[in-house]
Amino acid sequence: MTFGLLSQDSFLNGRVTLFQPERGYRAAIDPVFLAACIPACPGEKVLEIGSGTGAASLCLAVRVPKVEVIGLELQLDLVDLATKSVELNTLSHTVSFLQGDLLSPPKCIGAFLFDHVMANPPHLNRQNVISSPNLQKEIAYVEGEAALTDWIKFALQNVRVGGTVTFLHRYDRRDEVVSGLEESAGGIIMFPLWPRIRGNGAKRVLIQGRKGIEGITKLATGIVLYDDKEKFSTEATKILREADRLIL
Repeated sequence: MTFGLLSQDSFLNGRVTLFQPERGYRAAIDPVFLAACIPACPGEKVLEIGSGTGAASLCLAVRVPKVEVIGLELQLDLVDLATKSVELNTLSHTVSFLQGDLLSPPKCIGAFLFDHVMANPPHLNRQNVISSPNLQKEIAYVEGEAALTDWIKFALQNVRVGGTVTFLHRYDRRDEVVSGLEESAGGIIMFPLWPRIRGNGAKRVLIQGRKGIEGITKLATGIVLYDDKEKFSTEATKILREADRLIL
């Protein structure tokens, strides 16, 4: 698979510059919110499953100095593109990307456990969609051989006890994510991303739990993304522009 024209897009008010295909999968605000809620500290190791163009990994590395981030991505072209972005942002000392399938991952992934694992997996069941003519986009949005349960299992296998596993997913599939996490994690928090104060309900939700601990599952208030003037809310702007941490 090859890309046509590429764009250079700014995230976090210019602190991250990302190479992206002008057509196909393009990162928007979802990976920024995913990275913002990871409670990583300098020196800790973070795994991103399905890293795509690298937006979440790079945003996390910029927000948390000296954190080590490894992204695992199925599509080799996206790995190469994300690596170019790493070099452009001079983050080669902290961020790297690997090509691999979570169903048969590279051996180096299992060499140690991570402090945190994050993922923004394909949101759609294959049974519910019509195939896209853009294969790269379809792989990003539609589940392939790896089902959502496989993503959750892989995340839990690769995080240390007490470490966090965080998913960004569709709000109407939150119960599937929570059910999978509850097998090995506790203290789970569901944090909705509300488009507006009035109108339609949440379409996205951040779900985070800690492996090997006990605790009830909670539904948090969440965050409102847009104000009445269709601009990003003050709270969202702090995440998207100022690289603030999002505490769930």
